[in-house]
Amino acid sequence: MHMADLGDVALHWREDGAPSGPPVVFANALATDFRIWDDVVARLPARFRVIRYDMRGHGLSDCPPPPYSMGALVRDAEQLLDRLGVKDCVFVGLSVGGMVAQGLAAKRLDLVRALVLSNTAAKIGTRETWEERVAAVGTSGIEALADGTMEKWFTRAFRATPELRLWRNMVTRTPAEGYVGTCQAIAGTDFYTTTAALTLPTLAIACSEDGSTPPDLVRETAQLVKGSEFHLIRGAGHIAPVEQPDAYAARLTEFLAAIGH
Repeated sequence: MHMADLGDVALHWREDGAPSGPPVVFANALATDFRIWDDVVARLPARFRVIRYDMRGHGLSDCPPPPYSMGALVRDAEQLLDRLGVKDCVFVGLSVGGMVAQGLAAKRLDLVRALVLSNTAAKIGTRETWEERVAAVGTSGIEALADGTMEKWFTRAFRATPELRLWRNMVTRTPAEGYVGTCQAIAGTDFYTTTAALTLPTLAIACSEDGSTPPDLVRETAQLVKGSEFHLIRGAGHIAPVEQPDAYAARLTEFLAAIGH
């Protein structure tokens, strides 16, 4: 395990694959850590330098007090990649991780040569819906949101398996301050104009049963980026790398090969 001290926060990160290979960076969703990518990383060709990290307030990274801003989340990724000497990576972000991907690409094109925007959008929800969620956590804790979250994240078939408990536990053990801070960052983010100015190779991945970022929302974001590709994975909810790792890794590997990465 590794920690990168970035000054105002220390981030937990991990590297797999070939140290000198083309870099592929993964960013996690709200109330998860980088373990959501385990089964996808295991299916990628060994030639890549694969970097994953836990966002602030999640996993084993530090949990500063809220509020957080999207600018801070983007800066965390930027400083981590600078610290690790990463240039020209393919940045794969899921949900809020996909928002970080959009912001990072707009800010530092030297760091990012291509994007995979997974189960995400330029704007997710409304400020009011996020404020309601923050209030609910303050009143009843994350536990009160866990079952509803599982319904949005996973299909009915997956929710019937024993594995569901792993992911429910991940949600409920997320620090409340980290959850609230990240909700506040999402609430304040509208990347429509920012993302519409991007021109780098982009693959958008949506899932047919996603209750958090439905396919039409992901497609709308993909259409902001000229020349982007859109791919729909069937039989999965919001956390596609967990529920459909074979399909996810296959499409990601195809995209990496197509752009010569």
